[in-house]
Amino acid sequence: MPETARHDVFQAIADPTRRKLLQLLSEKEMPIGALAAHFPISRTAVAKHLAILSDASLISGKKTGREKIYVLHPEPLREVKEWLDYYERFWDNKLSMLKHLVESGEEQSLKETETRKKPNH
Repeated sequence: MPETARHDVFQAIADPTRRKLLQLLSEKEMPIGALAAHFPISRTAVAKHLAILSDASLISGKKTGREKIYVLHPEPLREVKEWLDYYERFWDNKLSMLKHLVESGEEQSLKETETRKKPNH
């Protein structure tokens, strides 16, 4: 990959391993060895995932003695949140419709139950 190529946040979080790395780093800063222990892949593979996250400005590594400690920078995730916020209105609309259907179905069911309970005269 050329030096000028950058990963965007959406590309960076597209991979489940990278999402798990972000989750782990949200809990605390960690060196690569501690991060790699959570995955059934090589340390080199984890390092490649960390490089993509770093390229998207989601994490950074700081040298502490002989090891590099990785730190989460959640600010770029705001772009994802803003994108999702736009689509949330569709989910809210669908949930409102579902709630209305369920409630009207319950109301109808109660009416039918009451009708069955009334004695036929």
